[in-house]
Amino acid sequence: MPSTSDTTGYRVLRADREDLRIAYLAALAIAIHVAEAALPSPIPGIKPGLANVVTVAVLLRYGWRTAAWVALLRSLAGSLLVGTFLAPTFFLSFSGAMAAVTALRVLQCLPGIGPVGLSVPAAMAHLAGQFLVAWLLFIPHPGLLAVLPPLMTAALVTGTVNGIIAAMMLHRLDNPPGAEQRAAAG
Repeated sequence: MPSTSDTTGYRVLRADREDLRIAYLAALAIAIHVAEAALPSPIPGIKPGLANVVTVAVLLRYGWRTAAWVALLRSLAGSLLVGTFLAPTFFLSFSGAMAAVTALRVLQCLPGIGPVGLSVPAAMAHLAGQFLVAWLLFIPHPGLLAVLPPLMTAALVTGTVNGIIAAMMLHRLDNPPGAEQRAAAG
């Protein structure tokens, strides 16, 4: 973060455009994360992961570094706001977010991959990260493997839906309503 000196000689930190972008996008993802935490889950252990829409859109619009910061800040600040910081759900959420961001880093190197192609593997990596932490830290029991297929199926569905939402959001950002009329009017 850039700094300058004020009239007293103290260093003053200034946020640059990238810092402000990350803060704004992280705040959006955090708001979605907190809202989603307040909603009851129809199936225990399955949430739609709508905050991941923001991460995928950010990756495609601003790159991996910004997407990683947004995911990290969402996970940390979201858990503080929801009251789960350092609770088991925090470790599950954080490990899932970091696994998804890692998958996105690998996937972004593939040419021509779009929002759905990023979102589905990221959702599956998110679940795999959570499952691994659940197995290693909380429930090291073979019975846990029985829930893996339905959870991966849910990750496939939610990843697809979130990818479609991210694609629609990016399309809307690239083509705002009334843009054609304003361009024609000159």
